Amino acid sequence: MPDDATSRSRSFRLSRRTADLLDQRAHDLGQSRNAVVERLLAEGLRREDHPLVCFRSNAGGMRRAALVGTRLYVWQVINALRQTDGSVADVADDFGLSEREVRAAADYHADFGDEVDSDAVRAAEFARRERERRERSAPLAR
Repeated sequence: MPDDATSRSRSFRLSRRTADLLDQRAHDLGQSRNAVVERLLAEGLRREDHPLVCFRSNAGGMRRAALVGTRLYVWQVINALRQTDGSVADVADDFGLSEREVRAAADYHADFGDEVDSDAVRAAEFARRERERRERSAPLAR
């Protein structure tokens, strides 16, 4: 999730147990408590409105919106919808999803489209770099 250009300060009271868990998670991730709280709160608020969407770190450590119980990122479902002219039934069939799950991805995109589209661009760029690396290494690994 992108950082906003501006931030606002808020003060919250946390139970001792929650504060300890936060401190441990921040330590484990090598991040500040503020960064961990920002991510968890943003993701939690989004999940309130989009319960079939979760957040998962990819191989590069970036957090991306995904469909709960699947290996699919929201951007993959949106790309498939675009390729089928918005056919929810076709995408559901192609991915083995329910139409409800496909619509959940579309609903999430309606609220956070710029972020989802950015995820798709970054994934395509990563795939391109990996393809080029394989081509360069092919003469060595026969």
